[in-house]
Amino acid sequence: MTNPLALISLKNPWHLLATGFGSGLSPIIPGTMGTLAAIPLYLLLAQLPFTLFVIAVTASALIGIKICDITSTDMKVHDHGSIVWDEFVGLWITMSIVPYLNLEVTDWKWLLTGFILFRFFDMVKPWPIGWLDNKVHGGFGIMLDDIVAGFMALISLWLVGKYSGWL
Repeated sequence: MTNPLALISLKNPWHLLATGFGSGLSPIIPGTMGTLAAIPLYLLLAQLPFTLFVIAVTASALIGIKICDITSTDMKVHDHGSIVWDEFVGLWITMSIVPYLNLEVTDWKWLLTGFILFRFFDMVKPWPIGWLDNKVHGGFGIMLDDIVAGFMALISLWLVGKYSGWL
């Protein structure tokens, strides 16, 4: 059987984006590495007015369907671990509460807590995330479970901020 990684090339822009600019090619915890790689782009996106931030994240999610679909088709594997564009978008959704509330986007406690919460929901996959992951396929399915994980982590991040006294 052919190694799915042998079927992609970082010279292909779809593959480059799907692998999070290569971060998803990490031999260990590629999803976590992809999420870490999403942080610098979040810090740039968060400088935009909030409405533009939302438009950029929404556009990234929509184009992510195509990015992930093309790459998973080329790899001949549904949602290969190296495909991390969905982690990028999921983290950006999680962290959107910070610019929405006009908080300091570089504050380490928000970044670290948002990162941990998103990774928790993405890895543990509580309902409905796990159900979506198993039942919805293609690029839409690859993106959808991480989008839902992002929203669940966003709500959790807001709750942590509220009850920890950060707000």
